Amino acid sequence: MNEPLEVTRLARALAAHSGARLALIAENVANADTPGYRARDLPDFSDVFEQSAPSLRQTRPGHLSAITDSPAPVEIDGIASLDGNTVSLETELVRAAEVRQDHAMALAIYRSTSDIVRLALGRRV
Repeated sequence: MNEPLEVTRLARALAAHSGARLALIAENVANADTPGYRARDLPDFSDVFEQSAPSLRQTRPGHLSAITDSPAPVEIDGIASLDGNTVSLETELVRAAEVRQDHAMALAIYRSTSDIVRLALGRRV
């Protein structure tokens, strides 16, 4: 009864994944002038979810916790500058905007779900 709703769990996982991706984007931007630095990113949430959750069900706390954990970062293929750096600030800004949209969507889903539960319990929204 106290288990979180599936949609809430998914929204929480999407928000956590977006936060991890945004941290990598910030790291890439911070190292834009570092010689030899290779830009990194995480796969899209939809790819991670499809690979980790087909027909699996968590039966107790801690079981299958890797589903909500972010995967390891991978290097992004890009054109290296003369010093070997592959960070493109324009690409990172586009990625940051996409990640912000994903995070905002996760929060909107969470808020809507909370409002529905409150209404079901007879509380004002």
